[in-house]
Amino acid sequence: MIQFTLKCANDHHFESWFQSGTAFDKLLASSMVSCSVCGTTDVNKAMMAPRVSTAEKASSTPAKPKLSEPANPAEQALSEFKKYVEKNSDYVGRDFAKEARAIHSGDAPERPIWGETRGDEAKKLIDDGVPIAPLPFTPTRKSN
Repeated sequence: MIQFTLKCANDHHFESWFQSGTAFDKLLASSMVSCSVCGTTDVNKAMMAPRVSTAEKASSTPAKPKLSEPANPAEQALSEFKKYVEKNSDYVGRDFAKEARAIHSGDAPERPIWGETRGDEAKKLIDDGVPIAPLPFTPTRKSN
């Protein structure tokens, strides 16, 4: 496995792992490598520093962000969007399709909702003119 630092035509930088340098070249040639921020396939390798391990840890090594914290502006925006949706709409869980249809037909009070549904149910809602959109996150699950 090899990790490359990549850069897209829109100057977004990101990292990705590949089976080998040859595997990266094949994927790039077939337009299967895309920017993780904007989605463009106009991607190239960026300048990278080699990873060299030493016996001693350098004290000047910058601290890595916690996995629970946003690592970049895109993750920060997504986190803020999720908080906004959770605060300003009702979570209806797996009853989303039923509830969205009831609101659309006037059988339930109009309000912003969000929840979960299967792909075929979402397609039926769209085909029936019910205004829905996928959200780029999943509900926060609380476990014991």
